[in-house]
Amino acid sequence: MAGKGEQALLSTEIVNRGVEASGPDAGSPTFVVRVRRRLPDFLQSVNLKYVRLGYHYLISHGIYLVTIPVLVLVFSAEVGSLSREELWRKVWEEASYDLVTVLAFFAVLVFTISVYFMSRPRPIYLIDFACYRPSDDLKVSKEEFIELARSSGKFDEESLAFQRRILNSSGIGDETYVPRCIGSPGNCATMKEGRAEAATVIFGALDELFEKCRVRPKDVGVLVVNCSLFNPTPSLSAMIVNHYKMRGNILSYNLGGMGCSAGIIGLDLARDMLQANSNNYAVVVSLEAVSFTWYPGRNRSMLIPNCFFRMGCSAVLLSNRRRDFRRAKYRLEHIVRTHKGGDDRSFRCVYQEEDENRIKGLAISRDLMEVGGHALKTNITTLGPLVLPFSEQLLFFATLLYRQLFGGSGSGSGGGGSNPADGAGVTKPYIPNYRLAFEHLCVHAASKSVLDELEKNLGFRDGDMEASRSTLHRFGNTSSSSIWYELAYLESKGRVRRGDRVWQLAFGSGFKCNSAVWRAVRRVKKPVRSPWIDCIDRYPAALHNH
Repeated sequence: MAGKGEQALLSTEIVNRGVEASGPDAGSPTFVVRVRRRLPDFLQSVNLKYVRLGYHYLISHGIYLVTIPVLVLVFSAEVGSLSREELWRKVWEEASYDLVTVLAFFAVLVFTISVYFMSRPRPIYLIDFACYRPSDDLKVSKEEFIELARSSGKFDEESLAFQRRILNSSGIGDETYVPRCIGSPGNCATMKEGRAEAATVIFGALDELFEKCRVRPKDVGVLVVNCSLFNPTPSLSAMIVNHYKMRGNILSYNLGGMGCSAGIIGLDLARDMLQANSNNYAVVVSLEAVSFTWYPGRNRSMLIPNCFFRMGCSAVLLSNRRRDFRRAKYRLEHIVRTHKGGDDRSFRCVYQEEDENRIKGLAISRDLMEVGGHALKTNITTLGPLVLPFSEQLLFFATLLYRQLFGGSGSGSGGGGSNPADGAGVTKPYIPNYRLAFEHLCVHAASKSVLDELEKNLGFRDGDMEASRSTLHRFGNTSSSSIWYELAYLESKGRVRRGDRVWQLAFGSGFKCNSAVWRAVRRVKKPVRSPWIDCIDRYPAALHNH
């Protein structure tokens, strides 16, 4: 039996499976009870050690909060006691030095300012990005997807029924894209099919990116490609270099096996390379090959990725050249990465292995929601002090301090929480309002249930998750590229204005949770080329109709 703390993380659902067609119970209605794990309730649980880590930044700058008001008061009192004539006379007397002293002062000032600006990290600008939209002949509805799976002859009726139930509750619409080879009787998870799909989506995205940015492939100095499960030799990055005949000294990297959060990891690597190499461009390409990851077996935990993953690819152009500020869309503010791989449950919650029939697939654990919740909690607790207004940080810290000093129910392990029945002295931790830190939110479009739990536990409104829900509905789960389809949605709606902050949040196998924060350097006009160009007016209404 699960304990009280364990039961709090479980949710039950009774599902009507209809009338039994055969067997001893033929003609009788059948029901099944589903037990699922929810995300930890962030309103009841805050892991103290991560709060200490994040608030070290706040406390280390506390000296400024104390000394600056005192200095202002002293200066105001000193100046206020002098008349205007006395003040000018005092300034003139203090400034009446010999020429050598004045020149020495200005030399030291110029040197100090130069060292300061040279030691600052170079700003990283996002010039533009492109998201590939497959051709319409690859578009499938949910029913067509099931028929493709049936025509392949690889699934029995129980497996098909399971996939249909997953699809109906997934939040995915009827216009997503899949390779047609998944309906063939033969093996579609081949190197040939994987290369063909990867080439189609990668070159489609890059051709659009280079055209939009008016940049030649030979101008790119850093190339980062991330694809979790399809990693051929030569690598995908080498395939790009060969196709575009890029220069021989390009810094090329290929990231594999890093899950749906690898797009932000690629950004982090590109940022580091740009900091070390001045006057350069970097391209980050994010994708997943659906045909190569297709699972033709009957293990239900491995059938789930079949239902969610769809074709897609994003390509992003970054620059560290200061003159690109004029044409850039965004400036990179922060990247925060969280890795929970040290925990065995986290490590195995998304795991590639063979089933009982030695068929390779991606197994999804029942612990995924709980593991993802703890990784997310760690990430946002670390990100908070970097982005939240001081008023929110102060309220959060004051509530935490009150709980520790006056006997509030702490949660050192993240499992405890406040309950009104526990006593009147129990105080809930104050959860900061992240809507004050960002104008736009792009959460990895993993599934409807994940987005629902995030919205509830972080106190977001329906509109905050609109880009994520719309992307999931229109394009499905495109893995690490989904956060860019969401940003393309916001741009197509004309919502991004100068100074707006965008939070991209992604999570994936390992288990990892990563955040990237951008600031718009200008008002972003509605793009002429976008994967949403002919369907943007149907959203968000299409979500409610669905």
